[in-house]
Amino acid sequence: MTIPKEMPLAPALARSLICSRCGTEFGCDLSGTCWCAEETARLPMPVKGEDCLCRACLRKAAAEASAAG
Repeated sequence: MTIPKEMPLAPALARSLICSRCGTEFGCDLSGTCWCAEETARLPMPVKGEDCLCRACLRKAAAEASAAG
């Protein structure tokens, strides 16, 4: 059996997540066009074991980080 040198990559799929902080369900597009790419806030993830945050919690966490910093 020969293995092709270049295997086509599977297309990135959208996934449904639950916000680590508030429990809101939201979508994440793994193709790089996720809504979070539009946000100016960039927090290191995961923070204290958290996964992604919804838009509202991301903005709140960014505001708290700015106020503390």
